[in-house]
Amino acid sequence: MSLDETDDTPEVIAPWDGRRVPVTLLGGYLGAGKTTVINAVLAKTDRPIAVLVNDVGAVNIDAALVRRSHGDTIELTDGCVCCSLAGGLAAAFDGLRSRAVAPDHVILELSGVADPARVAPWADSDGFRLDGVVVLVDAEQFPYRLDDPATGPSVRQQVAAADLFVLSKLDLASSEDRETTTRRLDELAPGIPILDAHDAVATASFLDLGTRRPGGVADMPPSALFDAHDIDLRPIPQPIERAEFEAMIAALPPTTLRAKGIAVTPDGTRLLAQVVGRRRVITGLPEAEAQSPTDLVVITPRRSGS
Repeated sequence: MSLDETDDTPEVIAPWDGRRVPVTLLGGYLGAGKTTVINAVLAKTDRPIAVLVNDVGAVNIDAALVRRSHGDTIELTDGCVCCSLAGGLAAAFDGLRSRAVAPDHVILELSGVADPARVAPWADSDGFRLDGVVVLVDAEQFPYRLDDPATGPSVRQQVAAADLFVLSKLDLASSEDRETTTRRLDELAPGIPILDAHDAVATASFLDLGTRRPGGVADMPPSALFDAHDIDLRPIPQPIERAEFEAMIAALPPTTLRAKGIAVTPDGTRLLAQVVGRRRVITGLPEAEAQSPTDLVVITPRRSGS
């Protein structure tokens, strides 16, 4: 898979001194559990994130966490903001750009019938960068919805756009349901990693929204959040030519769920590598995001016998 090249085109708008806020698109058909994950994010995070949802009223926020509520926007005491998409995506992203302080991360909850591919360009608009498309899959209902002429087209669009699948509703699914769902996903989207989410908190943590960490854009959640996965630290030669760094990222196993790392080239350019499932991107770090080089952190499913 090719890696995105650094875009040297000057931005028309450069909010926050050129910093780009990562955006996670959270998709999945109706009832897959997206709002449950959103609630877990807002309950657990201590980072100032922004959540864009279709219905603010559907998000159950503890009243003690609400600093103020006005219109379709709820601001929380920890700096998080939850905004309705009632005015459309353009208005939502313009509203975030107008804020004096950038959020650490944006999570955009897509409607149950939305095609993530049509929304993805907004996540790469000025001031933002797409972190990945995560699609929740109801392990019990997926095969039936896929084969239903009324729901199948929407489900297939979501599957086609996913960088990473997260199986939900595992407590309701039989072993046969789960095996069938996994097999059908492999047939429709071969090579896309599948993560089991036994609870919403684990899913929220995997989206890298669980807690504030001091290491900046390349930091990862603590290993305790990934007990069912292997975490490898791979040294990145410093300095390293961009082509070598691209080859290093391209050589990661197809089962890689998430990876991050910062490299420096011989001329001093900082490069950020980010992997979310099949999405593997290398971009230059703008001055507002500059930080020291790191190892490459790679998260994969736990090997049998580990």
